[in-house]
Amino acid sequence: MSDPSPAPTGPTVRALAADLARAATATDQRRLLVLSGARDAGWDAVFDAVDGAGVDDDVTLVTTREGFRFERVSPPRADSLLGTTRRMVVCDGHEGFSPNLLGRLSGVVDGGGLLVLLTPPLDDWSDRRTDFDERLAVPPFSVETVTGRFRRRLVDVLRTHPGVAVVDVDGGTIQRDGTIDDEADLADVDRPTASVSIPDDALFPRAAYEACLTRDQARAVAALERLHGESEAVVVEADRGRGKSSAAGIAAACLARDGRDVLVTAPRYRNAREGFVRALALFETLGVAVDHDEADHVITVDSDATDDADVDGDGRIRFLRPAAATNAVDEADVVLVDEAAALPVRVLTAFLDASRVAFFTTVHGYEGAGRGFTVRFRDHLDVSSHAVTDVRLDDPIRYARGDPVESLAFRALLLDARPPVEQLVADATPDTVAYDTLTPEALLADEHTLREAFGLLVLAHYRTEPNDLARVLDAPNLTLRALVHEGHVVSVALLAREGGLDADTRARMYGGARVRGNMLPDVLTSQLRDEDAGVPVGYRVMRIATHHTVRSRGLGSRLLDEIRSELQAGDPLADRLAAESVGHEPAVDWLGVGYGATPALVSFWHENGFSTLYLSTSRNETSGEHSVVMLEALSSAGEALRDRHTRWFCDQVAGVLSDPLRDVDPDVVRASLRAVDASVPLSLTDREWRLAVDASFGPGLYSAHPSVFRRLALRALVGSRHEELLTPAQERLLVRKVLQAHPWPAVADELDYVSPSECMRSLGRAYQPIVEHEESAVAASHRRRYE
Repeated sequence: MSDPSPAPTGPTVRALAADLARAATATDQRRLLVLSGARDAGWDAVFDAVDGAGVDDDVTLVTTREGFRFERVSPPRADSLLGTTRRMVVCDGHEGFSPNLLGRLSGVVDGGGLLVLLTPPLDDWSDRRTDFDERLAVPPFSVETVTGRFRRRLVDVLRTHPGVAVVDVDGGTIQRDGTIDDEADLADVDRPTASVSIPDDALFPRAAYEACLTRDQARAVAALERLHGESEAVVVEADRGRGKSSAAGIAAACLARDGRDVLVTAPRYRNAREGFVRALALFETLGVAVDHDEADHVITVDSDATDDADVDGDGRIRFLRPAAATNAVDEADVVLVDEAAALPVRVLTAFLDASRVAFFTTVHGYEGAGRGFTVRFRDHLDVSSHAVTDVRLDDPIRYARGDPVESLAFRALLLDARPPVEQLVADATPDTVAYDTLTPEALLADEHTLREAFGLLVLAHYRTEPNDLARVLDAPNLTLRALVHEGHVVSVALLAREGGLDADTRARMYGGARVRGNMLPDVLTSQLRDEDAGVPVGYRVMRIATHHTVRSRGLGSRLLDEIRSELQAGDPLADRLAAESVGHEPAVDWLGVGYGATPALVSFWHENGFSTLYLSTSRNETSGEHSVVMLEALSSAGEALRDRHTRWFCDQVAGVLSDPLRDVDPDVVRASLRAVDASVPLSLTDREWRLAVDASFGPGLYSAHPSVFRRLALRALVGSRHEELLTPAQERLLVRKVLQAHPWPAVADELDYVSPSECMRSLGRAYQPIVEHEESAVAASHRRRYE
């Protein structure tokens, strides 16, 4: 770092940019130039930097401003740059800036290029309130209670990280010149792009390997040749920018050329777009004619119109979102799952039904962390029938190793955050841990704890993004709790304060307006039409995670017990609300959660005192799961909220299960119904009791009066009072046939009955213990005729 120099003029900024560009080109890395100060002065300096770097027109400006001669992309549209490269990208941090934006743009600049960041004066950037801060200010908090800790931390990184030049455009000083101590040595680094080897026994054509940009990528393509076999799985892991999606596209083109139906899936098409681009380029190189349906993301090989004699049949490459792809596995010859770490385990496991499958996962990235993929899914893969081949890509495609812009993104956005290593927490039990409040200020001062806590949060959710780091540090409605074992975080929960909304906000919500940061009141108000649901104050468990080494030891339950006790004593965010001068009672009325329902998760929350209030009628497009909302009452107001919604849930659940929820996993239904903190009232006429007895013990038919059996089924399945009454198989039968109204042949086939007739008889037998447990005097008398 050089000493501050006086009064840089346009030529001085041009000279600095020229120096940075020369260093970047010599090392095939990137450099970052920060232009700090007034916005107009910063833009003047941008064009001096463009001149000095000599990047001509290969420049993209990411800004809300218009009227520039260079390509301009608005911040919300920055996703469109993913998979492309520029010599220079200018990010306007004065308006529209977010952590996600910095993460995306850090990968767009090519080796030898510059990333330019315009900022307000660095000394007061954290004190300014931006449009991103407005999004963090959820009711009843105002933007004044949003802090600037994330930007304060980012400024510290910018001022200390290698390869970052900082110019104060207001004061006329170069505060850092961006030089790196060992820059001369870096210029001699050998780029691993040459001498790509082609296996002697390669199944893919030579052109496929010649299309590879690094030796690593060629190794990945060679491993993907195994997808010609049966029961094969390939796992390709890499940091961002290593060419794994391109390797997927090259392999997909080769497999489709051989007549295979290749199904590609990812959280969104943009994640897999680069693979489709590389597949089309390889088809062109090979002289293979294709039909490309861009709207539906399908490439079909036209064997009749191609000159390649090796083309075998009409193969194709097609993209489907994960929820749809799980239903198309049986139709495909090969399944390629891109950004696998961003998908939940249930979805990933469904792809193991494919005989040939490859998973491409980012090790460190805002689309999901590869560590989470390893911890949460790898056991399922290893016990599958597939032979598993692992490939790791380390060589960057667009720039050399050790790139300072990449390492800055990792450091500033915690893309490489990890929980503590296993040995440090292996002895943790509920008796050895301490309950701790991880305040944002304390986390800002303790990078070690911040990385451990955030690393656990990354594992807790199938998709974590840089914006989540800013939420943890800055959002006034969030608070973090943890269990700590010998100084290391072993379990963590992120809580969001919700409710306590004024009448006007509740009315807008009831009218269909979305109110940020109040998920449970929003669902209960807009979906279930309860305008008073936003009155009680609650805390939603946004995420909860326990270190994988010490799971199933009761640490998650211990953490929830501590949180419950704390909330019953008062509102932990009362001071922030007092600063807002909003009306606030110190009581907390409920503790809640909303998540993609699986039987195990529903059972966990039920065992910890939570009751089902709602099961969504639509699936999440990425996870394919239906969300469940559960709540534990902590006050009389919370009990009133819970009781009326459990009552409404019992009243309407039979109707939704036979229509929008008729395809939900019966085990999810069983767990959700059992977790309802209520019982279904049962009132049958004498004739209805006789019908129930006749179908259960005699020759009567379920189909003669299905409404009777629906009420009896709900009575048996809702709540835990009859938990030992039926076997799991009998409960599934009641769910699939009686509540979800599937036809007899389909139920018999799914539940492994030898025939529909046997399934019918089993349903009658399942009702016998229900009738005996619930029967009236009329039913008891009528039943004796069949003894």
